[in-house]
Amino acid sequence: MKFAIITHVNHTKKENQYFGYAPYVLEMNIWSKYVDELIIVAPIIQATNTAIDTSYNQGNIKFFKIDNINLLDFKSIFNAILRIPKICWQIFQAMKEADHIHLRCPGNIGLLGCFVQILFPNKKKTAKYAGNWDPKSKQPWSYKLQKWILSNTFLTKNMQVLVYGEWGKSTKNIKPFFTATYPELDKKPIKSLDLKGKINFVFVGTLVSGKNPLYAIQLIEALYKKEYDVFLDLYGEGIERILLENYIVTNGLKNIIQLKGNQNQEIIKTAYQNSHFVILPSKSEGWPKAIAEGMFWGCVPVATPVSCVPFMLDFGNRGLLLKMDLEKDIRELECLLNNESDFVAKRQKATDWSTKYTLDVFESEIKKMLTR
Repeated sequence: MKFAIITHVNHTKKENQYFGYAPYVLEMNIWSKYVDELIIVAPIIQATNTAIDTSYNQGNIKFFKIDNINLLDFKSIFNAILRIPKICWQIFQAMKEADHIHLRCPGNIGLLGCFVQILFPNKKKTAKYAGNWDPKSKQPWSYKLQKWILSNTFLTKNMQVLVYGEWGKSTKNIKPFFTATYPELDKKPIKSLDLKGKINFVFVGTLVSGKNPLYAIQLIEALYKKEYDVFLDLYGEGIERILLENYIVTNGLKNIIQLKGNQNQEIIKTAYQNSHFVILPSKSEGWPKAIAEGMFWGCVPVATPVSCVPFMLDFGNRGLLLKMDLEKDIRELECLLNNESDFVAKRQKATDWSTKYTLDVFESEIKKMLTR
């Protein structure tokens, strides 16, 4: 089977191997176990690989290198208009060769793929919509357009669209799905932690305004000022790093808050295992892996109620849903920090839920889709 991936994810090439953002590539490595050839349509950039990059396992890869486009300002829109015909032709060529077409959405390249796939109604197709599928959420017009095309069974035929969460009034091709990081073999009793001493929080994500790392810092700062023995480690890089560093220094928080940068999966796993809480005050998410991963290792999740997060946290029974009001959120956290039995119960419920979604289950579901 020839399996074509249409994605906006930036790739690098080194010694005839293709590298990309590790969570994405690791997932595609599972899909590629059941195909003979990967056809990848994606941008290739000149960059040094980091701890969060990894390579494809599939040795038989045909790569269609496309231009990177964005729609952020007039100049970039003008440049995109000039490049779109060529990109669409490359997507068309890849889809024509493929036995199975796979779109990665939302994204500009995924949007173009949504249009081009209409020309191939008889080919097997899947789309992974990794963003927020909530029809009531505020989203860019391009995201709404992708969702409309993917949901339209007249335009989009023979496709399963994988989305996070269960939403009412969905068309028959919409399939609630999940993602996973850890195999069944990693399931083990969680490390014993209590609230009597040092209380560790962990944030894992890109340091950008959309992930709200500053709000995570401000929550810990407020608890610290109330004399709770709290600490926060932030893993990730991004354009807000300098702003966060300055805030930490200016407010005398260096002893309780540390920016750890990008780290590999083993280091992140150890951080989860030693933390009481995983925190993600994000403005928008699909399936926040940081929350699911933290829950797997016994972290109580503290997150905003966006996308499928309320389902993940069972509307507060498995964690704490942030209101993004500092005073209210601090009161909620204090209630939990002062109630050991509630903390222990939420911790166990979080782990019990997350450990149902292992890589083994994930791979089994993917295999069904590819062999249907």
